[in-house]
Amino acid sequence: MIRALTGLAVRHAWKVIAVWAVLGMALAGLSPLLFARVTQSGTADFLPAGYDSAAALRIAEQHFGVRSDATTVTVLVARTDGAPLTDADRQRIAAGAAELGGRRVVMPRKKDEPAFLLPDRSQTPRVAAVASAPDGSFELLGVELAGNAAEEGVQDVYRAFRDSARAEFAESGLRTGFTGGLAEAADTADAHRTATTVGGILVVALIVLLNVLVFRSVLAAALPLLAVTLIGGAASGAVAGAAALTGLDLDASTPSLISVVLLGIGIDYLLFLLFRFREHLRARPEQPARQAAAEVSARVGGAIASAALTIVAAFATLGVASFGQFRSLGPAIAVAVLVMLAGSLTLMPALLAVCGRRMFWPSRALRRPPREGVAARWGALVTRRPAAVLAASVVLLGALAAGAAGIRMDYGLGGDSSTPSAATAVEIARALPAGVSDPISVYVTAKDGAAVDPGRLDGLARALAGVDGVGQVAPAVPSADGRAARIDLYPSADPQSERVRELAAGPVRAAAAAHAPPGTLARVGGSAAVFADISAAVDHDLAVVFPVAAALIALILLLLLRSLLAPAVLLLAVGLGFAATLGAATLVFQHLLDGPGVAFTLPLVLFLFVVALGTDYNILITDRIREEMRRPGPPRAAVARAVRHTAPAVATAGLVLAGSFASLAASPGSEQISFALTLGILLSALVLSLALVPALATLLGRTLWWPLRPGPAPVPVAPTPERHPVS
Repeated sequence: MIRALTGLAVRHAWKVIAVWAVLGMALAGLSPLLFARVTQSGTADFLPAGYDSAAALRIAEQHFGVRSDATTVTVLVARTDGAPLTDADRQRIAAGAAELGGRRVVMPRKKDEPAFLLPDRSQTPRVAAVASAPDGSFELLGVELAGNAAEEGVQDVYRAFRDSARAEFAESGLRTGFTGGLAEAADTADAHRTATTVGGILVVALIVLLNVLVFRSVLAAALPLLAVTLIGGAASGAVAGAAALTGLDLDASTPSLISVVLLGIGIDYLLFLLFRFREHLRARPEQPARQAAAEVSARVGGAIASAALTIVAAFATLGVASFGQFRSLGPAIAVAVLVMLAGSLTLMPALLAVCGRRMFWPSRALRRPPREGVAARWGALVTRRPAAVLAASVVLLGALAAGAAGIRMDYGLGGDSSTPSAATAVEIARALPAGVSDPISVYVTAKDGAAVDPGRLDGLARALAGVDGVGQVAPAVPSADGRAARIDLYPSADPQSERVRELAAGPVRAAAAAHAPPGTLARVGGSAAVFADISAAVDHDLAVVFPVAAALIALILLLLLRSLLAPAVLLLAVGLGFAATLGAATLVFQHLLDGPGVAFTLPLVLFLFVVALGTDYNILITDRIREEMRRPGPPRAAVARAVRHTAPAVATAGLVLAGSFASLAASPGSEQISFALTLGILLSALVLSLALVPALATLLGRTLWWPLRPGPAPVPVAPTPERHPVS
């Protein structure tokens, strides 16, 4: 099937290129609009219905009119001279709040930006008084905006509101401060905007520079990037379209994550083809370029397909996750990788067929046999001293893995403490409980659906006030229909801290359950409770996804390699690489930097990305080892040839993919993920694929393919009469 597909692409090269150009540009243009329609705004909406905070959210929506997509900003209003607020100041604050609450905030748009392609987040905010400082130094307003705090359009609306509120109160001699999740997200994005832009430019520059250094060619440096851009645009549109058709809700971070993944693996697959194409042209200079493109694409296409299907299988296992954000991310990346696979087996072979030998212009490397370089010398060293190389690799990986001793999970949001929103939160915390801007809310309903009397909740309120860590308890507030009541708790610690999450999930829930009046149910909600439940869902998913993904990857390796021993070797290798990467991240961020631990999502992200993507390189080197072992001669020589021919492609592809993940460090809160993924890919490419696996293959010889042995190499077929000019 792969041979037929690549052959069709080579025969109709220009048509294939035209189709991908149209699809890529059209779907890339439509994807922002499509993603806006399938993006889920609230993180809590991804929780299974059985979790306590999810039930609390449903009560808030049904009885208190809370919007599921709402995000809250707390506005501090104080005098510029630092004096206590006067009655006249309070009147002006109330008037300003009413004015802001009745004014529609228009989402700013960039010049010449197509309005129909981007969702309009313009809206009228809800503004209400929240609290006053005991010393009268400031008042707090709560502002409710609709949309996901991570979405750029929502952040732009917030910035417009912020500027309007500053101007509104400045006229009265008052200053303002803003805090909350949306304010923090916007401030952090502003602080990292330049770094994010520079990071993207550096990744593109790295890809072009590596290709120029390796191939000494303009086309070989530019065309893979152009091809990946077109395929990536089509993949983004396909993901958004599939989500719209199936009713799948995606997280706002999904598009950017897909872009990074596709850039890395797309360049990897195209590099595999380019290296093998150049090798083939050197070995058979008399063969027409189109025929060479067809043969190379068919041969390498099998390894590329297996590598891509490994990633698809790994991410598809997220479909069994209970946390909806994971459950939607898995199919999204799986669809994107399948589109990239289709492009790698059609668009790139078509480009090879059209460009032919001009793909490597102006380099003259095709006209002379390759010199014995670093790759050949490394292959000779590995096969000459396989035991020493294996021992060194295991010691290195084992030492890094030992860093995972005492690992702790960090469930904090990791906000930037230097932002204006963080400074406002500190100012509020000096006078009021830190959680006043993001309270824990206890919702009480009757089991039979009858009305709830707030007067019966005094005992519950006293019990909640006695919980250690609760700074203040607000009076019970009945819903408009009288069928529910809400008690807000203001923690004494940062509402985004792990301490408050543990408070919401433990003592507060226990007190609510124990002291709820007879015949009623008490549900604990709010951001702290939501993230506590998310951590529980993630812990559950780790125990389910890991074994399922490992089994699927093993099955794919078994079908590809037609061996029982080789898949076991590769799985043990990538498992050691995973442990080493997680240990290194723990060593750096928990032990050396004295952090609270590693991000709670890191183990799952590492498993999926490092194991699945890192297996790509192991598949490529193992597939080439098997091919070389089918030739007459000792296994050591076969492994040396495989390393010599494959090491440049694996090393270059690994550096490109690692560079792509390194660019994530510019994104707020992604430093741990970026470090771990970058290191994991480098270990997979340079240590596992080019040292550990070849050393094991040398020691095991043809036993690696037990219970089968590689058959003899097929007899080369004489070139057919030339039908196309040699390009």
